[in-house]
Order: sequence, then C-alpha cells, then structure tokens
Amino acid sequence: MKEKVRIGKEEIEKMMENSREVMKFTLELNTKYNSAQEIVELMSKITGKSVDKSFALFPPFNTDYGKNITFGKNVFINSGCKFQDQGGITVGDNVLIGHNVVLATLDHNICVSKRAELFAAPIVIEDNVWIGANVTVTSGVTIGKGSIVAAGAVVTKDVPEYSIVGGVPAKVIRELTEEERK
Repeated sequence: MKEKVRIGKEEIEKMMENSREVMKFTLELNTKYNSAQEIVELMSKITGKSVDKSFALFPPFNTDYGKNITFGKNVFINSGCKFQDQGGITVGDNVLIGHNVVLATLDHNICVSKRAELFAAPIVIEDNVWIGANVTVTSGVTIGKGSIVAAGAVVTKDVPEYSIVGGVPAKVIRELTEEERK
C-alpha cells in the first residue's frame, strides 16, 4: 500500500480547473462514434501524453483529472469505467479492464469535522493483469503482475503477483499455477 498524501486547497482548485478541460475531451469520446485511432488521439489529449496505438477502449469512459494516468501497451478498457486519477494511475502492458471498473485514488478524512479533507495515493496495475467487471480499486493499491481480480471485488489492499482475488473486501482465492503463468 502506498502512503496517502493530503491534498491542499490550491491543489484542489487546480484539479477542478483541469477537470473542466478534460470534460471536453471525455464528452467528445462519449457522445459520438470515434474510430480506434480517434480514441487513441482523444486519450492522448485526456492524459496529456502519448497513448500507444495498441490501446483500445469502449466508451463511455470518465476521468476526474486525466493528466495523472499512464497506459502501457496492449491495454483494453471496456465500457463504463471511471478513473479518479488525482493520486495517479499507472496501467502496465497487456492489461484487461472489464465493464464499470472504478479506480479511486482519493479518500476523505474519517473525522467528521475534517471530512472535506482529501488524501491521495496512487493505484498501480502491473503487466498482464485482468480486472473483471464491476470492480472497485481503492487508493494506494498495487495489483501485482499476472493477477486476476474477480468481478464485483472491492480491492483495498495490494494484490500479490500471479494471484486471483475476489470478494468484498477482496481476498486471495488462490495463486496461479506455473502452467497458468505462461
């Protein structure tokens, strides 16, 4: 688990301003037909960095900030995903992300009088990961290479390499066999 960092008022204001800019691109992505090449170009605008031509996505897709997302090669994202990326999201190579996945890098203070305070921590999805439909991954989590996250799981802790996790909260179901790791 990554350490959570408090986000100050100035940072929140900057994020809000950038969010409005990113909304233009996500609106274009989500409200008209785009070719595979156009989707790559729009995601490059959303993230502010070059997205590999092997990237594929089925809209709709939403992100709060966009500039803190990094995609590897051969990434596939199915429809309905939401990336809250203020804390940073890194997606490795050969990653499959199912329908309606939420990657949430922000938390609020649990103290009632300080509930508006925000804390951010990155989410890292290593190479060759498969995330099933309707999964939520919370801030500070790393999903180890070669792992599978079962549909509907809520991932609140790091996932070991080459393991299958599921449930609420997600727990290790089993490790992949040597044959399954190939």
